Amino acid sequence: MTQQKLPKIVQRQSKAVNLEPGTYYYCRCGLSEDGMFCDGSHKGTGFEPKRFKVDEPNSVYLCMCRHSNNAPFCDGSHRLLKSK
Repeated sequence: MTQQKLPKIVQRQSKAVNLEPGTYYYCRCGLSEDGMFCDGSHKGTGFEPKRFKVDEPNSVYLCMCRHSNNAPFCDGSHRLLKSK
């Protein structure tokens, strides 16, 4: 049985961002430079970005630990992660 490689945990907390209407690609691997939006760093990792759309200007909390069940949005899963 092959074990799936876990994504890189960027931070153990959410990140508040103001988003304008548009289509965004959330980084699922955790390797992008800003840790939030895909910049292509996932190539060869088996991870793909998550596409999401914002219809009106909105303030949101993005998941930075990559363990949310509601990605790209934080659901508090970072509180359940084991310490290093």
